[in-house]
Amino acid sequence: MAASKKAIENSNRLRYVRALERFSKSIISYLGNSDELTKERYDKKVENALRVYNRVEEIALYKGELQDLQKLVKKMIAYKESDDDVENIKEDILYSANQLDKSKNARRYKKDKHSKSKYEDWE
Repeated sequence: MAASKKAIENSNRLRYVRALERFSKSIISYLGNSDELTKERYDKKVENALRVYNRVEEIALYKGELQDLQKLVKKMIAYKESDDDVENIKEDILYSANQLDKSKNARRYKKDKHSKSKYEDWE
């Protein structure tokens, strides 16, 4: 029994999203944890991560967070070609990654705005 067209599209989309996440996590962890940060090492790390990323075909994403992740990955790749200082690259990428995580977490965790009023009927 052959898989339906929709199932194939879903699996391709999921494969692309996972490739994006894997690419971004590898670069972010390198920038955050590396003791000796140089432009050459950054370029080599991006080149290695691109090997896996290029195996998967690019698919249009419609969810806002995934589009932001896609923009972040494209920004990382663009910095490989630029002549910017590696500290500026690190600062910009880590800031963008933090903003992306922040937007993801804002949707998941919601604090009670008026927590006092929640317990007034107990008295």
